[in-house]
Amino acid sequence: MEVKHEKVPANRIIFMNFESFAFDHITTPQALHAYLQSQLTQSTKTYYLLLDEIQMVPSWEKVINSLLADAQVDIYITGSNAYLLSSELATLLSGRYVEIKMLPLSFKEHLDFTRPAFTQPRSMQAIPQSFQQYMQYGSFPTVVELLEHPETIGPFLDGIFHTVLIKDVINRNEIRDSALLENLVKFIASNIGSIVSTKKISDYLVSHGRKTTPDTIDNYLRMLEKAFIIYKAPRYDLKGKMFLKTLEKYYMVDIGIRNQLCGLRNVDIGHILENIVYLELLRRGYEVSIGKIASLEVDFVARKASDIHYFQVSASILDQNTRLRELKPLQEISDNYAKTILTLDQTPYHDYAGIKVVHLIDFLRE
Repeated sequence: MEVKHEKVPANRIIFMNFESFAFDHITTPQALHAYLQSQLTQSTKTYYLLLDEIQMVPSWEKVINSLLADAQVDIYITGSNAYLLSSELATLLSGRYVEIKMLPLSFKEHLDFTRPAFTQPRSMQAIPQSFQQYMQYGSFPTVVELLEHPETIGPFLDGIFHTVLIKDVINRNEIRDSALLENLVKFIASNIGSIVSTKKISDYLVSHGRKTTPDTIDNYLRMLEKAFIIYKAPRYDLKGKMFLKTLEKYYMVDIGIRNQLCGLRNVDIGHILENIVYLELLRRGYEVSIGKIASLEVDFVARKASDIHYFQVSASILDQNTRLRELKPLQEISDNYAKTILTLDQTPYHDYAGIKVVHLIDFLRE
């Protein structure tokens, strides 16, 4: 930690995990304020506050706002879902905060976590194997530590999923039909990268014996998004220059959890790769949507400031029909922004009239 490198005394680094029993007695903003004030004993010194899962204390925002006004503090707040910043924090702090959204490990970070495996002479040959593990087990840091005991990974991922589902969605929203919610998540996990609508999802679940409506599905999807279990990619009409209100795509926060929910049989590897690329683009700071141009589809339109980058994702384009299908949407775009096809092929052809072809693993390792 940076403050430790600067030799800040330990008594000026205050860490509180509100899921710990040690802070179970702090249940009101008054109690939180009193405890923190008791720790800030040197008024001329800067204190570093690290507050984990602080949303468990009601009206915690008022305490943070008070400390920023009255004390010399550098505050770091962490939480497991979007409710942390959907509260009054944005209003109370009026732009005096920086939000950093965290995702599971990128593939490059995954390789860094397994670095000892790549110190041998045949290290480059080990990278595809690591990518297979990444696609199968996902990218939570603990999963990397469990790779030598793969039989433990499934129960670990199942535990993460149900903990977040119960704590951040079911309990928080007082959902009565938890089975419907779990069936909805499994539907999304089975259909990552496919265009869906709330009516389509509702009709599917009703046909399988679940009573629901499109409005209920829409509410549940929003809850799952706020808990960062799923991510929505809206569709963007590249000719009309507008976002479309229906028929979006959804992706899972982690491929390992997706595989744990749905299994690996009959899996569309192209959609798995889409999910991985979608999350990678988010990590790189892009706003990501699905491109529509006439009846054709561009997998991803990635925007960052004034820059736009178009991506197609395909496991292979060695087949001519597949290659033409992936090229055509990009060829229909008339602007001069970058256009790239990401594929697992190792091919000597890297450019089709300005459309770049990049090996997917190389892209993820950039």
